[in-house]
Amino acid sequence: QVQLAESGGGLVQAGGSLRLSCAASGRSFRSYAMGWFRQAPGKEREFVGVIDWSGGVTSYADSVKGRFTISRDVAKNTAYLQMNSLELEDTAVYYCAARSAYGMPRDPADPYKYTYWGQGTQVTVSS
Repeated sequence: QVQLAESGGGLVQAGGSLRLSCAASGRSFRSYAMGWFRQAPGKEREFVGVIDWSGGVTSYADSVKGRFTISRDVAKNTAYLQMNSLELEDTAVYYCAARSAYGMPRDPADPYKYTYWGQGTQVTVSS
């Protein structure tokens, strides 16, 4: 059974940092791009960023560019989302997702193109 499991969420003050992890199990995700999305209350799911299968190429939403960094450890089947300079607007449930892709997908922000999803982890930024 394929599973993605996020961890590392929590409560942090504005300006602080958190690192989320996404552990994949049930198969190898070596040929999969790993994406991060978030959903705030009353809002649609929003693309945060994506990393290609090799870990060498990333793409980010403008709202997090320069503050968030995605990485992955292929051997550990794990992806990470390092979040720095957190803002109140970053409060949301964060999801990792995976889609089969060699190289960077042409439409990385489309959530419907992702096959596997984690259950989400809550990130709350306080003032």
